[in-house]
Amino acid sequence: MSPITIVLFFVYCYGLGFTVSSFVKNSDNFLERNLMRLGFGLSLLPFLALVLNTVKIPADWRIILALSLVYPSYYLFRNYNKFNFSFKLTKTNLSIFAMLVLFFVNFYIYGSGAFNYPYLEDDDSWAHAVGVKYMSIEKNAFGEDAERIRYMNPYPPAYDVLFGILHQINDSVYWTMKFFNALIISLSTIFFYFFVKEFTGNRNKALFAAFALLSIPAFMSHFIWGISLTVPLYFVVFYAVERIKYDKRWWILAGLVMVTVLTSSPTHSTYFGLFFVFYLLTKIVLERKVLFYHALAGLGGVLLSFVFWWIPMTVKYSLIGTLEGLGISVGKGVGALAVAGTADRIYTFKDFFIAQEQNMINNPVGIGIFLSILTVIALIFIFLRFKDLFKKENHWLGIALAWFVLTFYAVNAVNMPIKISPFRAWMLLAIPVCILAAEGAFNLMMISKRSVGRIGMCIVLLILLTGIYFTSTQQKIAVNTATWPPGAFWTSGEEIGAYVWMKDNLPRNSHVFTFVNNGPVIGMDMYTCHWCEDVRGYMKQGFNQSIQENYNWLKSEGYEYVVIDGQTSRAFGADETNNKIQQIAESGFFTPMFQNQGAVIFRI
Repeated sequence: MSPITIVLFFVYCYGLGFTVSSFVKNSDNFLERNLMRLGFGLSLLPFLALVLNTVKIPADWRIILALSLVYPSYYLFRNYNKFNFSFKLTKTNLSIFAMLVLFFVNFYIYGSGAFNYPYLEDDDSWAHAVGVKYMSIEKNAFGEDAERIRYMNPYPPAYDVLFGILHQINDSVYWTMKFFNALIISLSTIFFYFFVKEFTGNRNKALFAAFALLSIPAFMSHFIWGISLTVPLYFVVFYAVERIKYDKRWWILAGLVMVTVLTSSPTHSTYFGLFFVFYLLTKIVLERKVLFYHALAGLGGVLLSFVFWWIPMTVKYSLIGTLEGLGISVGKGVGALAVAGTADRIYTFKDFFIAQEQNMINNPVGIGIFLSILTVIALIFIFLRFKDLFKKENHWLGIALAWFVLTFYAVNAVNMPIKISPFRAWMLLAIPVCILAAEGAFNLMMISKRSVGRIGMCIVLLILLTGIYFTSTQQKIAVNTATWPPGAFWTSGEEIGAYVWMKDNLPRNSHVFTFVNNGPVIGMDMYTCHWCEDVRGYMKQGFNQSIQENYNWLKSEGYEYVVIDGQTSRAFGADETNNKIQQIAESGFFTPMFQNQGAVIFRI
């Protein structure tokens, strides 16, 4: 663990958030005002790096720190004698404290689950490790070598950019990714609570919705991928958009914090655009007026994301090349709008209603019995009182309904001509479900209050919370604290064990060469220049060279260790690999450090 990295993360986020929110009317509540500044700063941090890189300035942590502190320091200097801190234990603050308990519970679940095994999980995380290491060293998302990294150029780089900045001040990409991925996902609890509080105008519904979000299996596992940054920032953006009703200048802040959402994940950046369009159109219909500043916020975010990322990528790679770099196959006609996901399938009633303890790790499915029933109850009440949607205090229900329709279609679109990775839409369906479940719960509690008084209302609340815990929360905890697999590219458990030994026994950032896959080397806190042309070329040619030639090249490049593993055997043949190991061992140029059935690690 690196405490200084954690402290600087919050300094970056708070400093940038304080700066960008200094010109608008903030919440009167001290806790809300300052906690949401973390969200604004988190949204701005990757965007700031892109701006710096655009003008040929490296995204160095010292420059980021200085820019984060410039305005707060100036403000403190000018106003230090005007501070008059006062804090009252109000009902609103008690609600916020309860929400913070949910946040810490969520972080404990995600964090303990992430560190429950000594490797990164699945395939995506190893590829992101390479991007994070690249950004921490090169500090330039627009570098020519970045196109050799899977999740950078032209792939939107915000996730790797953010983690690369954080990794500059510690020696473990493994810890950086696991810790901050879990932290950022957990921050969803805070951002969602304040968004729903602003959205509905009801802190109690916001607290119930936050508990539902913690509990619902479909919303976010601790899986390491760009979506872990994209979706939590949905709530930051929509909070800012909702604040436009107090101060029109919030459209500027909303547009700025939108950029990272639009430059972090192809699928969920697109889904965010759909969320925003459905939000805006529904709000226009319900309020019966043109929402100029809301539209301006969306337009500003889109323009900034295009200026600082999408236009440069399109100019460099062409539109077709950029789309293909995102993993989108360009077809013809309506089929061109279909983007399939790796785990898409047809979902049944059971998938929604019964949450399972055995689930997918990247995007678990399922809602749970009680949350499903509460959502249905809310939908029934909405349709029974449909005309009430046009009342100002109920406009949010119309938007939540529109989001529910959008996401329910998205999840079930596997056989539809228009679709975007349906299985990844489960986490988005969870958003309106949690909001509607809160509404359903409060409808039931109001009915019980009118029937048997406050005691009846409290009994109903207790039953609902208990039911949600046993039919959703437990299942989500089970999935996120289980031992996850390390990826499909590994050839054996012994091979994984060899890399775990390397992580635990070799000095961090030792220079380690492998002939096949650099992701595990970097993901296990070693170093190899995956993006260097000479290294990539030698990975293809060096295996067939003599041991003397191997030794000369490795020494000249500063490598200290070489790994011959199961992936090498699969790529070059078992007999050839065994011969290579024997020749290396007998050469006198290398010393065996570790050996099992999956890999041999030599010191050069």
